[in-house]
Formats: sequence, C-alpha cells, structure tokens
Amino acid sequence: MASLRATGRPMYAINPLAVSRYRERHTVAGAKSDHADAVVLANILRTDADVHRLLPSDSELVQAIAVVARGGQDAVWNRQQIANQFRSLLREHFPAAIEAFKDSRSGLAAPEARTILAAAPTSALAAKLTNARLRRLLIAAGRHRNIDARIDQLRTAFAGEQMRQLPRGEAAFGEQARALILQLDAACRAADQLAAATEEIFTEHPDAAVLTSFPGVGTLTGAPILAEIGDDRSRFAEARNLRAYAGKSLDSFAEEPDPAFQTV
Repeated sequence: MASLRATGRPMYAINPLAVSRYRERHTVAGAKSDHADAVVLANILRTDADVHRLLPSDSELVQAIAVVARGGQDAVWNRQQIANQFRSLLREHFPAAIEAFKDSRSGLAAPEARTILAAAPTSALAAKLTNARLRRLLIAAGRHRNIDARIDQLRTAFAGEQMRQLPRGEAAFGEQARALILQLDAACRAADQLAAATEEIFTEHPDAAVLTSFPGVGTLTGAPILAEIGDDRSRFAEARNLRAYAGKSLDSFAEEPDPAFQTV
C-alpha cells in the first residue's frame, strides 16, 4: 500500500464481490487468470470510476496512529487470551487463586496476581506464604495502601478448604502456570508499551481534542476512531456520510446536521 501511494497514482477500493460481477460481463467461465483480472479491473475504472471511491489521502500522522492503535488492540486481545488460558489452568488445580483475585481491576492479569502466583502457583505453595512474604510480594507488585487488610484476605483465601490435585500432579500444574505467567507478563508489557505510544502520538493530532471532547471517548478509544475515519477532509462530503460509515441509522438522527460531526 505504501509503495503504491508513493507513485502518486489514485487508488480505488473495490469490493471483490463487485469484481466478480464485472467479470461475468465478459465471461461466464469460472476460471481466473492474472491477465483477465487485470483487464476486468482496468475496465471497471475506465467505465465506472465515478461510482467507486478513491482511497482516502490520510496524513502521515494518522497512518502512524492507525499502526500503533491497531497494534495495541491486538496486544490487548492477546493479553486477554493468555489470561483466559491461565484462568482455565488454575480452575484445574488452584481455584482459590481465581477467587482471591476476582475483584482486581485486571483480574489475573493484574501485577498483584502475577507477582504472587509466580511465587506460589499451587495451593500447597500458597498456603505456606507468610505475612512477611506476602507483604514483600504486594509491595513488589506496586501496592502501597491497605496492605495488612489485603494480606488477611489472601491468607483466608489460600488457607481455606478446596479440592486439590495429587502432589506430583499439582507440582506439574505449577510449572505450567509459571510458564503462562511469563507469557502473560510479556503480553502485559507489550499492551502497556503500545498504549503509551498510542497516547503520545494521538495527542499530536489536532483532531484529538475534538474526539476526546465526546462523552465516553478517551485517548485510547479516540485513537482507533481517528484511525478509521482518517483526516482526509474530502472523504465525507456531508455529515450523514460519516454517520453511514459509522454504521448509524439516519433515522436515529434529527434532520438538522450535527455540528459535532462536521468538525471531525
């Protein structure tokens, strides 16, 4: 895409289904070839260029925002996938850990959960954690308040009666848990790094202030929006064009144009 843009030629986005319909105008055979497809594509723009849309000419900054925003989204999905695998593993041999960290904002992906479970990935090891060791682990995870209360909660959760695997099997589950924690740590660092990069580059764009002024839209939600709609002012001729692109029904809006959409 970047190489084609560098040539300065106009580019059109044509739906593959539309291309197949154009192909049927010349032949009904199912066979395809590069030569025949090139002829079809050339004839599409030669005869019907006015009914197809040019690819938007977004600025270099928006293209960079799209890269980091989509990369950050992929990193978040990857982090959640590994966290789900970790949860399934703990359910097999250490369900008390799921209960102990269920109220954490990030669940098992929280620094507190990853730090403590890396040190004690099994029920047997968690039951042996002393108050002093838990205090050190909580401080290492970044907790600075209500440490004593949190220690009491964890000791209660880990010391309670629960179903246990056989000792050798539990130890094997613990090794697998440690391996998943390493993957989860890496996924969390990647997601945090890309989130910071997204915030830094998004705030450089002049449209950032407009997007973040909408209720419920912050930096990390505004960046993907800007990446999708771009900053090519000629892309949407009217406010309703942007509404249609966003998947909104025109019936749900008033007849008068919304000034907020015209400023994006």
